[in-house]
Amino acid sequence: MSKTTAITRALPGSTDTTALAVRPTTEPWLDPEWQRLWLSVAVRPWRSLGLVPAGNGGSPDFTLIVAMTLSRTGMVHLGSPIQVADATQIPLSDLNSFLHEVHRCTSSGHRVLVALPSTDSGPSAATIAQALDAAVLCVLMGKMKTPDAQKTLKAVGPSRFLGSVVLHANRLPLSEPPKSL
Repeated sequence: MSKTTAITRALPGSTDTTALAVRPTTEPWLDPEWQRLWLSVAVRPWRSLGLVPAGNGGSPDFTLIVAMTLSRTGMVHLGSPIQVADATQIPLSDLNSFLHEVHRCTSSGHRVLVALPSTDSGPSAATIAQALDAAVLCVLMGKMKTPDAQKTLKAVGPSRFLGSVVLHANRLPLSEPPKSL
């Protein structure tokens, strides 16, 4: 049975708390769903893999959370490091140096998961995704729309994608520990 953490709110001057949400605290990389996702992307050869949101609607760190969790899951499986590169805010002026650094890492034998922003955020997202070995379309259920996903596929190129993953916001690991409100 997994442990849970309650996100609570205390009323000023009171010791009573009200539970706002309950989230599992089991390490996400031990979750069979994350393990299945890792194994499905690991069967194809790649050194650099982009995690591309299907559209707007997720938090700015949506793909970074996915990349970090997937990296940890892969490290448990492979027993070797998997780098995570945060490309969610790469300006055009830093595009070449970012791609050079990813290439340097992959040339030295490391795998790199690249967290990308929506392709609507600017031209760098699609360009980075196209420069990588492969990509995964990350859909946040109930937050992203099918026409946006189709636009993303077209911007990056359908052949670049290994597939897609549909994630639920309430099943994503927290980007930071729960806080009392």
